[in-house]
Amino acid sequence: MSPPVPALEPGSLSHWALIRRQFARHRLAVASLFLLAVLYALALGAEFFAPYPRQWRDLSHAYCPPQLPRFSPEHGLYVPAMKRLIDPLTLKKTYIEDNTRAVELGFFVRGEPYRLWGVLPAARHFFGVKDTAERRPDGTAPTFYFLGADKYGQDVFSRLVYGARISLSVGLVSIAVTFLLGVTIGGISGYVGGATDNVIQRIIEAVNSFPHIPIWLTFGAVLPVEWSPLATYFAITLVLSLLGWTELARVVRGKMLALREEDYATAARLLGASHARVLFRHLLPGFASHIIVVLTMSVPAMILGETSLSFLGLGLRPPIVSWGVMLQDCLSLQTVANYPWLLMPVVLVVLAVLCFNFLGDGLRDAADPYSTR
Repeated sequence: MSPPVPALEPGSLSHWALIRRQFARHRLAVASLFLLAVLYALALGAEFFAPYPRQWRDLSHAYCPPQLPRFSPEHGLYVPAMKRLIDPLTLKKTYIEDNTRAVELGFFVRGEPYRLWGVLPAARHFFGVKDTAERRPDGTAPTFYFLGADKYGQDVFSRLVYGARISLSVGLVSIAVTFLLGVTIGGISGYVGGATDNVIQRIIEAVNSFPHIPIWLTFGAVLPVEWSPLATYFAITLVLSLLGWTELARVVRGKMLALREEDYATAARLLGASHARVLFRHLLPGFASHIIVVLTMSVPAMILGETSLSFLGLGLRPPIVSWGVMLQDCLSLQTVANYPWLLMPVVLVVLAVLCFNFLGDGLRDAADPYSTR
């Protein structure tokens, strides 16, 4: 019998292996990473995972309440059909379950046709009403609202999945621009120093002095209504990026001031390396983990910024579907009181922000694997 293999000592592991091991010990961070992976997978395959297309609607089921799936030996997975009642005085719509009719559910069912990523035609959905489900008296297929419906009879769950594609990608696109601006400007400021550093720091202070809410109001007023949804999307990400790069630039500048006089940086310059090579090849990789942490912690601010702008009507507008656009239906307190399921985008925003915060906290601890915390 072969002897057991001894465990590796921390000193025998590479720096990145120590970071991975330290991160794996942070359970909240690992769970957050898993939840974020699920959210981004749903967003990536929104057409497949959503039971209905983005603009699908059924006005006969406006404000239909959520329907939780049930199981029975006769029907398998199902929900009772919903019958709508309208108050003749207040015209308020209420729904009761019709236990005489069952809407059978299943996985990988054929439903409304769509184009995956706008290219591949398909009709299979991950979950929805079975192909063999009994049709309604008017000949239309029965409906199923897992998280309820809005005022147009649109499926809230499907719109949440499509909205994740916009709300979550805004943070990533904005972070890409923030990374480019913050690392470049902050790196030049800390590496060159002198008058260049003073000018850049004054510019950063000027950018930080701008109040964000008036800027957003001005941006919402000047944004042309006739712009395409794609142009509006990129305009929002650009504004969020131009307001969020300063924090990363200051972090990079501080690290650069501490590292630019290190022996390996001086040796690289003496060997004839250009300033750009010393900056981006030798200095920046030395604190790449810290940059990743700062970027991760900045994503929630980008998501909240887009949600706030769209909720106030200053950002994305229909027919674009985002979590902030969906929250425009919650401007009336009476609507929220009667139909609380319209607040589901808030739950996903809070979940995504918490996941990014926990992930950033775990990365911050893992970035210093030799710490005794």
